[in-house]
Order: sequence, then structure tokens, then C-alpha cells
Amino acid sequence: MSSSPVARHLDEVRQRIAKAAADASRDASSVALLAVSKTFPAEDVRAAFDAGQRAFGENYVQEAVAKIAELADLRSEIEWHFIGPLQSNKTKVVAENVDWVHSVDRLKIAQRLSEQRPDGMAPLNVCLQVNVSGEESKSGVAPDEALALARQIAALPFLRLRGLMAIPEPAGTLDEQRAPHRRLREIMDTLRADGLELDTLSMGMSADIEAAILEGATMVRIGTAIFGARDYSN
Repeated sequence: MSSSPVARHLDEVRQRIAKAAADASRDASSVALLAVSKTFPAEDVRAAFDAGQRAFGENYVQEAVAKIAELADLRSEIEWHFIGPLQSNKTKVVAENVDWVHSVDRLKIAQRLSEQRPDGMAPLNVCLQVNVSGEESKSGVAPDEALALARQIAALPFLRLRGLMAIPEPAGTLDEQRAPHRRLREIMDTLRADGLELDTLSMGMSADIEAAILEGATMVRIGTAIFGARDYSN
């Protein structure tokens, strides 16, 4: 096991996940760790890979594609997730390069991803992004529109609707953090009761891993706690 800073931080995050899962009376293996590598160089991804991490999330299309190319020797073993806002003019390159898209929030984006997924590639795993906090600045479908949109997405070929994703408003206390995650889980329960076969709740980041896991997160998206503070100056 490598002793790089990234490897040490990964170990700390895994311990946090294990403790939170135990507190929620859950098996730690029921929570997948997505390492969010946006703004960090490919060598940091490689260091995380060397420490056993296999799933990585990117927010910016050009950066994601460049990093995937730079790490082409690891492509068969890395699962690449696109988790940022997606404009319709960027769907093709995303459909051609990644394994998951977490940020589908309207039918047009889903249709384009479906049409542009190359023949011979596995269906693209997608999550429906829900704006659980009702923030005007945030992407995501309104909670009361999630079921209708999920049904439409689930019917598209070359996509596999896996579940829901949210980026809740930052909150202070554990109880305040749990509330929006609980809302997302309740929406997921509604969709599953309607017959949709969903298995993924993508929620929880460095500051609120514990709250998300207590409310049923199956995938947490962790960047800062693994790679350090981000420098957005370039």
C-alpha cells in the first residue's frame, strides 16, 4: 500500500465511512466511495488508484476527457463518473467516454446521452439529479417532478437509470444535514414503489458523509477530504 498523502487521506475517509455505516447499523460495503478528482492532476488519480480506489468523479467535460486519455492505461479498471452540470452541446463526448452520469436533470439531456452512447459500449449508468433544497442556483429536477421524469428516462435505450443524486445546501448540525438527504431517500422510495428498479442514492460529500450515510446513501462523492483543498485559480 502506498504511503502517499492521497493514500493516507483515502484511508481516513474509508474509516469515516465505516464508522458512519456502523452508527447507521449498515454494512460499510453498502456505501461506495466516489473520489472526486476535479481540478486535481492525473498523477493524484494514479496515486489513489495505487491505494485501491477505482471510481472517480469529474465535474468539467474537457478536464474529464483529458484525464481519461492521460490515464488510458488504467481505463479497463477505472470507473469514470461525470457529476457536473451537463449542457446539451457536451453530451456526445460524455456519452462516449464515461461509465456514469449523475447530473441528468431534464429529458433532453437523457435523450441525447441515449442517442450518442456508442454501439458496443455497455448502457450508460445515470442518476436523476433532484434539487432537494429548492435553490435557484442549483441544477436538478423539482422533487414533485422527479417521478414523471424518472419514468421517461428509464424507458430510453442505451441508458440504465440507477437512482438519484443531490447536492444539498450546506448545513451546520447533523440533524440539519440529515433533512435534505432524508428527502432524497423518500423520493427514491416513491420511485421504487412505482416499480422503478433503482439501487443508487448518490449523496454526501466531505462535510456531510455521516448525515448522508445515516439516511441511506449508497455512494458518497468525496473530493477535498481525499485530495485536499481545491485551487480554482487556473
